[in-house]
Amino acid sequence: MGKTKIKVGVIGIGYWGINLVRVFSQLNALTSICDDNADKLKAVAQTYPGVKRYTSYQEMLLDPEINAVVIATPAITHFEIAKKAFHAQKDVYVEKPLSLTPDEGAELITLAHRMNRILMVGHILEYHPAINKLKTLIEKGTLGNIQYIYSNRLNLGKIRKEENILWSFAPHDISVMLLLLNKMPDSVLSSGGNYLHHDIADVTVSMLNFPNGVKGHIFVSWLHPYKEQKLIVVGDKKMAVFDDLAEKKLLVYNHTITWVNGLPTPKKKIAKPIAYKTGEPLKLECAHFLECVRLRKIPKTDGKSALRVLKVLNACQKSLERNGIMINLKTSQANRQYYVHPSAEVDSGAHIGKGTRIWHSSHVMKGAIIGKNCRIGQNVFIGSKASIGDNVKIQNNVSVYDAITLENGVFCGPSVVFTNVINPRSLIERKNEYLPTVVKSEASIGANATVVCGNTIGEHAFIGAGAVVTKDVLPYSLVYGNPASHKGWMCSCGIKLSVKNKKAVCPECKQIYYVKRGTLQRG
Repeated sequence: MGKTKIKVGVIGIGYWGINLVRVFSQLNALTSICDDNADKLKAVAQTYPGVKRYTSYQEMLLDPEINAVVIATPAITHFEIAKKAFHAQKDVYVEKPLSLTPDEGAELITLAHRMNRILMVGHILEYHPAINKLKTLIEKGTLGNIQYIYSNRLNLGKIRKEENILWSFAPHDISVMLLLLNKMPDSVLSSGGNYLHHDIADVTVSMLNFPNGVKGHIFVSWLHPYKEQKLIVVGDKKMAVFDDLAEKKLLVYNHTITWVNGLPTPKKKIAKPIAYKTGEPLKLECAHFLECVRLRKIPKTDGKSALRVLKVLNACQKSLERNGIMINLKTSQANRQYYVHPSAEVDSGAHIGKGTRIWHSSHVMKGAIIGKNCRIGQNVFIGSKASIGDNVKIQNNVSVYDAITLENGVFCGPSVVFTNVINPRSLIERKNEYLPTVVKSEASIGANATVVCGNTIGEHAFIGAGAVVTKDVLPYSLVYGNPASHKGWMCSCGIKLSVKNKKAVCPECKQIYYVKRGTLQRG
């Protein structure tokens, strides 16, 4: 979009939404506001004259001038509104949490990828200058090896009926812990109390057990006599305290512990304030969203990072509902027969064969089938109804959607494109019209090639880089161009054949072939 002005509509102008309205207005991006309360809309519009008003978000999504929408409605509505926004070709900033279940979150990530839309989630503390300074201190080893993190988020303030305190407050603390440690916890446990409403927890205490023995402790409450927002990070060299309500928000303590007569004896020292570049976190966050929309780049708090927070939240909720039992969050890498990079997401229910390796930022959906000894590169998406055989290699930036089958030994070069609908429209769902695409055993597809759905690529076929495949491809056939057309024959070992008198001998492996009735057959 270059330097084109980004036009933003804010959906939901309640307690937090009004802050987003203010900031996007300051950033000269606000064009529309939406709320089902017409009186509230009218009152807010007096402060922001010239801004369009909508009482229906569906109507707002039809506005062609709006590039992006900001969703600040109750969490239970996030999934449905975001989904419709993507179908309306809008980029989306949704307040935390991304949705209420990991499956919904994964579906939004998939849809954003498929529609080529930006998805950003409002985990505001990840944009706080003090938190980012704290992360730098940890990365530089200033605190030493991290031993535990303790977080309090307490208040006697706005009490919600649509969600409990865990879902209202804890996403902030979970996102920060995952940011600082750059790891997912192996297990969690959570307990709490319901005092104002028998179905809604007002107070929860959660324990996150990270690899290498690191512990995370989160105490959240909206039944507390005073407000506190504090994060304490304890390392084996130094300790740090982030207090969001203090004037000096980031302090480092150089306390030491010595052993005297066999007993540990602390030696306390005065805290040292840490300087950092200041700025309003919400404004930094909103400016980052506009930059991502303008430059089409992945946000810092994108759908995948938000999904990790959502998985931890979901596990804490399960523990809370089961009286504090420990919930194993993730199967350990040691117990798997395949490898998944920590930044990749493999949904529960995906079937993955022994020896397969899945690399950075890839996403495998529930129900997907991947065979043995496959290599799945970076930023690869594999749909829930996709089927991939053994020894398949898929290089970076490839989406293997539903109804696509890659048989054994298939090679997909970087940025290969598969389609699954012949006549897509963003506002018309056509999941029941997917056309199957089959790539037969040991076929190769070159970089940036496009395979239109409903076609079959034969065994050992070779699709040239940048080709556009619009019809079936014969086994052993070499095709390239737009549209792709037959240019010759390929040996199973990947060498182009020279045919004379309907006979060819591979110069590399000496395999003999014959052309019979327009097809290539082994001798």
